[in-house]
Amino acid sequence: MNAEKLKQLQEQVRIGGKGSARRKKKVVHKSNVTDDKKIQMVLKKIGVNNIPGIEEVNMIKDDGDVIHFNNPKVQACLQSNTFAVTGHCETKSVTDLLPSILSQLRPDSLTAVLKKMASQEAEGASENKSKLGTIEDDDEVPELVENFDEASKTEVK
Repeated sequence: MNAEKLKQLQEQVRIGGKGSARRKKKVVHKSNVTDDKKIQMVLKKIGVNNIPGIEEVNMIKDDGDVIHFNNPKVQACLQSNTFAVTGHCETKSVTDLLPSILSQLRPDSLTAVLKKMASQEAEGASENKSKLGTIEDDDEVPELVENFDEASKTEVK
């Protein structure tokens, strides 16, 4: 037998009897529902309880990004120091959420965030200067040449 034809036949999967069509590839269906059920079973064994009334959860990473959960399902077991947060999450920058999460930041993370924002501002300012070229900004106020009070008195009749 030809080795190439044999290999080609082994890759294909027959779905019926002799003479039926062959599948091009074997499709493996994997469901996330089974994973969720397994996780819930393990959490139930640990003894977690639902914590109601939590509207949002923010997890601040070291690089300044925030994992933001809106209306999550939060479960906790204080004896084993285990928390489970499930729901839809988004990764956002700290600057996007800064006014609302200011009270959630620790002093050391707050200084790290402020340093990062300052470095981003400095980079943005240097990029803007390079885009402007050699245009000089006149920050000085010109000196008065005439007395405008006298001119306004003479015009009023």
